[in-house]
Amino acid sequence: MLQALLQNETTIRLTAFFGMLAIVAGAEIVLPRRRLSVSKLRRWVSNLGIVFLNSLFVRLLMPAAAAGFAIFASRYGWGVFNHFDVPAGVALIASVVILDFAIYLQHVMFHAVPAFWRLHRMHHADLDFDVTTGGRFHPIEILLSMLIKFAVIAVIGAPTAAVIIFEVLLNASSMFNHGNFRLPLALDRVLRMLIVTPDMHRVHHSIEDHETNSNFGFNLSLWDRLFGTYKDQPDAGHDAMTIGIRDFRTLRVASDLPGMLILPFRGRVTGYAINRRSWERKP
Repeated sequence: MLQALLQNETTIRLTAFFGMLAIVAGAEIVLPRRRLSVSKLRRWVSNLGIVFLNSLFVRLLMPAAAAGFAIFASRYGWGVFNHFDVPAGVALIASVVILDFAIYLQHVMFHAVPAFWRLHRMHHADLDFDVTTGGRFHPIEILLSMLIKFAVIAVIGAPTAAVIIFEVLLNASSMFNHGNFRLPLALDRVLRMLIVTPDMHRVHHSIEDHETNSNFGFNLSLWDRLFGTYKDQPDAGHDAMTIGIRDFRTLRVASDLPGMLILPFRGRVTGYAINRRSWERKP
């Protein structure tokens, strides 16, 4: 099974990506949640363009990516699950859950550390919220995220199959929970007991600081509930809330690819960063 996964990893990931993209994009057409403020074509060209650049960037710098590193770690006996005799099923499930927790912590860190927030705010600067927002991350952030995954894999000794499954789940859940489609409220309440739903994650993309700094989970919703970062609904409601960042409201900066790429290097770090230092001279 592992050999088949490795041989077909690219096919599996591309199939999952385009499959989920098609499903969520279709749901956005049939059951839209909010009216978009920017042309879908303009945003999709830029947001999917950054996905393509990131994929090329990672493949050039790290051809084997996370799965290859898991093989490397296994070969040299790195990590808990490579050192101790743990049932394969337990190691696989535990690794997926631990990696998901690590991504939650990483997400909090990218809001807490001003230098990292500079990178992450490109994701939040999108003036709308739809399936393509789920892949809109700066290339440097993608590189740092991959290095963090490497560190976690080295510590826990995650099985290669678990890493592949997690990567597929992470990409699919990111597109799902950024979807601009309407779920029945009763279904949303049930689903968010386990996974992050679009209505739950949309709160995280609010222009309001206290809402941006909530609901950090990407896949499992329990981390936000467990660590006190969960917010049920936006104060203004989903239809009236404003998406994005106050400092970047122009289309050229927020929605066009060149502006997106240089956005981390613009202006000062503002109050969205949890631990922002004040550099203003006090009287």
